[in-house]
Amino acid sequence: MRILVTGGAGFIGSNFIRYVFDKNMSCEIVNLDKLSYAGNLENLKDIEKNENYTFMKGDICDHKTVEKAIKGCDYVVNFAAESHVDRSIHGADEFIMSNVLGTNVLLEKARMNGVSKFIQISTDEVYGSIENGSFTEDSVLAPNSPYSASKAAAEHMCRAYFVTFGLPVVITRSSNNFGPYQYPEKFVALSITNLIEGKKIPLYGDGKNVRDWLYVEDNCDGIYFVLNKGAAGEVYNIAGGYEMMNIDMVHDIVRAAGGDRSMIEYVKDRLGHDRRYSLDDSKLRDMGWKPNHTFKEALDKTVKWYEDHRDWWMKIKHKDTYKKYYTKQYKGKD
Repeated sequence: MRILVTGGAGFIGSNFIRYVFDKNMSCEIVNLDKLSYAGNLENLKDIEKNENYTFMKGDICDHKTVEKAIKGCDYVVNFAAESHVDRSIHGADEFIMSNVLGTNVLLEKARMNGVSKFIQISTDEVYGSIENGSFTEDSVLAPNSPYSASKAAAEHMCRAYFVTFGLPVVITRSSNNFGPYQYPEKFVALSITNLIEGKKIPLYGDGKNVRDWLYVEDNCDGIYFVLNKGAAGEVYNIAGGYEMMNIDMVHDIVRAAGGDRSMIEYVKDRLGHDRRYSLDDSKLRDMGWKPNHTFKEALDKTVKWYEDHRDWWMKIKHKDTYKKYYTKQYKGKD
């Protein structure tokens, strides 16, 4: 089995590569990543010398690069995407390029090279907001941010390649991921690292926006399950089953990190902020998949990971000054 993983130096992609090697050491993986701001080769430092692992720096929008990377691959798993909602609000061009054009290039090269399965990693945000009940895979897509709109557009291209060309495409839509190696601008990683630094946790609006939370390793398990058992042309929701308001999530983070609720700071709400996401993932669970971690277990493991890997996220949050800051604040504590 040879897999092309795009965006494999990012948060979910790097966790997926590590997960696959844990499951099947004989598998070959080609990691194609352009190493944008959220791509970090340190995420995979423990496997970079694996003889079955190949890293290629390159952009999925570049036809020649993708053609080279995909040669001999049986599967494609596309994690490569611009994914931060706030960034998409300030400028959507990069999201359209990576998430739509880049996906189209991958689909075309996958079609030309006869891959056995193409897994498109999407998000629950393509559904938009829901007041009551939960979204099923047949729910109408109604994205409300430039980011989610670009992911929905990518999904439509995937469907078109399945219907028109018979390309065996499968789409996964997961709820909010958290866990190790998440770029510290994201909600959970930012909250944990701010607490460790003694800084306030910013919370949008009234804090009552509702999200379902999924440990990244469980998402990787679900994606791998779909890679092996998912049917071409199908969509699969992957949920954690832990739906809660953002304020309750922050309270749980404070508990796990041994902090104080006075560290929570309400800030101006995000533009177009979806009120509630909720996924019905019974389709996948009926096939035999379910998360392996409880929410508390996963959150405690995540907090500990950030406590034990300060050097990793200090480099990102403080860039050129991290060495001086890290030495002064945390010397001898790891």
